[in-house]
Amino acid sequence: MTAATWIGGASSRWPVVPIRRVCRLGTGHTPDRTKPEYWEDCNVPWVTVADIHGLDGSGLAPLMDTEQKVSELGLANSAAVLHPTETVMVSRTASIGFACRIGRPMATTQAFIAWTPGPEVDSRYLLLVVKAMKSEFDRLAHGSTHLTIYMPDIEGLKMPLPPLETQRAIADTLDVETSRLDALIDKKRRMVRLLEESFSSWVFAEVTGREAGQQQPSTLAWVDWIPSAWRSVPLRYAARLGTGHTPSRTHPEYWVDCNVPWISLFDVGAMRDPFTEVTSTTKQRISDLGLANSSAVLHAAGTVVLSRTASVGFATIMGNAMAVSQHFVTWTCGEDLLPEYLLYVLRAMRQEWESLQVGTTNVTVFMPDLYAVRIPLPPLMEQEQIVARIRRRRESVRQLVSALESQVSLLVEHRQAIITAAVTGEIDVPWAAA
Repeated sequence: MTAATWIGGASSRWPVVPIRRVCRLGTGHTPDRTKPEYWEDCNVPWVTVADIHGLDGSGLAPLMDTEQKVSELGLANSAAVLHPTETVMVSRTASIGFACRIGRPMATTQAFIAWTPGPEVDSRYLLLVVKAMKSEFDRLAHGSTHLTIYMPDIEGLKMPLPPLETQRAIADTLDVETSRLDALIDKKRRMVRLLEESFSSWVFAEVTGREAGQQQPSTLAWVDWIPSAWRSVPLRYAARLGTGHTPSRTHPEYWVDCNVPWISLFDVGAMRDPFTEVTSTTKQRISDLGLANSSAVLHAAGTVVLSRTASVGFATIMGNAMAVSQHFVTWTCGEDLLPEYLLYVLRAMRQEWESLQVGTTNVTVFMPDLYAVRIPLPPLMEQEQIVARIRRRRESVRQLVSALESQVSLLVEHRQAIITAAVTGEIDVPWAAA
């Protein structure tokens, strides 16, 4: 038999056919966001990646509702299409390969393609095929900042095509097996979240001195009491506040031959890790010329960075000299404040950042609010003791989390291998016809 690229060295025991031969290929579109009437009084489900994130595990249950909806007017006045029940929708940009089958007619964005099965294809089996094609999607993705699979590559994708009753038997069997694996994966991921939440709560108690003996009323907005030996001070008294900037994108010379690390929103993902203090590398760099011809500033190693837009409240410490974009602020600590202690104070202020942020789509904490931020300030020696305790606890919790994440990775790989082997006929599935 002919082998599709994603099957690897082994051929499928069944015919391998272009998916477009047995399924109708469709696309999506976003109605004009400037037309409120396209997004008001809406009853047409409109699939986005967020809806697939909301599905439990990788089970085969259909998507029945969506977070966003468009109006029939918006559908009629755009290139959006209402796809029929049992269509399999696949993201071809951003979270490439995320897929679902729909349980009622739905539209989708231009970031998705849609395969509507013909009479020879079971939609659950088609969804399994899409999940088995992860390595193929990774191979076909193009782009540096925004990955995309282009339509000619989509049109060239192939799938094994066993008899319809075999497809259904495979789907029935794998629905049970993947649900079992998903439950185990979800349990371990919940354990990771609980460990991270427990660690964050413990850090909050440390940097606010909850267990430190006699207490006094606090002047902080985000905690009521602090130890009597501590002070409550405006952060600007203990550290110098700085800002960032983006050199002009219209000057290529600011973005070529670059050697200046530049923290941008692309680096927020790494800053989410509660067990990492220091950022030593960045996704983007700017040139010395870009630095000299903009308001960007080269901050020294040890400077504390906080995201004030988009992912508000995520913080890190610069591992070496870096610049930052305007989405961040920096604090250069004075002699009475340890950067590591400040980092964990900023992370403990999660609810405070949420209360200060303004906006719905593009949230921001404005500079006057940042100037007014107050922190608990213990004596320097006590800050050192707090940081040492946090590091010890962080390392022990990190080891537990790392072990659980390794187990999750193995389970995910096992699930992927089972799906691929089943849809290609590499393993026998009970009750499946040859």
